[in-house]
Amino acid sequence: MQPITATLKEPISWPEFEKVLMVAGTVVRVEAFPEARKPAFKLWADFGPYGARKTSAQVADLYTAEQLLGRQIVGVLNFPVKQVGPFASEFLLTGFHTDEGVVVTALERRVPNGSRLA
Repeated sequence: MQPITATLKEPISWPEFEKVLMVAGTVVRVEAFPEARKPAFKLWADFGPYGARKTSAQVADLYTAEQLLGRQIVGVLNFPVKQVGPFASEFLLTGFHTDEGVVVTALERRVPNGSRLA
């Protein structure tokens, strides 16, 4: 086991965590985003009762559009809309930064779109 080298952020309460709306969605459309500064896609996902939403996702280093289409992902839906050049991002696609690029958070098994992370 490796020694602990990372420091924890300030603790949050359970009610604070519950404010973050992280839900499952299915990627239904992916387009190139050549105007982005870093390799990115325009990505649309179906979040069931929360509707379809779009985002700019810097995941083109590790994924093709075909690999993302139909994949279930985890999105944060209650951040404010963020303007990315000419495109308005309506959710945050979650993932993990690596030296090779961002690894998208995906589900092991399918769940209904809109299912909330517990």
